[in-house]
Amino acid sequence: MNKSKILGATLIVVIFVLIIYFGYNNYQEKNRLKNDKLELTYKIEHLQQTIARNNQIIADNEQSKRELENQSTERQEQINEQLKNNDCAGQLVPVSVSNSLYNRAQNLRQPTDTSTPAK
Repeated sequence: MNKSKILGATLIVVIFVLIIYFGYNNYQEKNRLKNDKLELTYKIEHLQQTIARNNQIIADNEQSKRELENQSTERQEQINEQLKNNDCAGQLVPVSVSNSLYNRAQNLRQPTDTSTPAK
């Protein structure tokens, strides 16, 4: 009987130690998860601010692009009006000059892709 009491007491002590061990580990894990949650929340807020700034930059770029397109159209109309009665305007332009002007105009009218980094 004495052995069974000692064995029972030892078993109770072992179970108690295991409960304390797992309880402490659970407490530590809970604190670690809480800290991780705070860190991730901070990172999410920082990313949201970055996204908002980037969206504003994109909107500003699009607005500038529209303004430049409007100015280009207005200037083209002004040039056409000024050249309407000009004899020189009816003469042919060399192909190399024409191609160069066309390519330059096309490059200026290309959509600005803000998603790729500048090289």
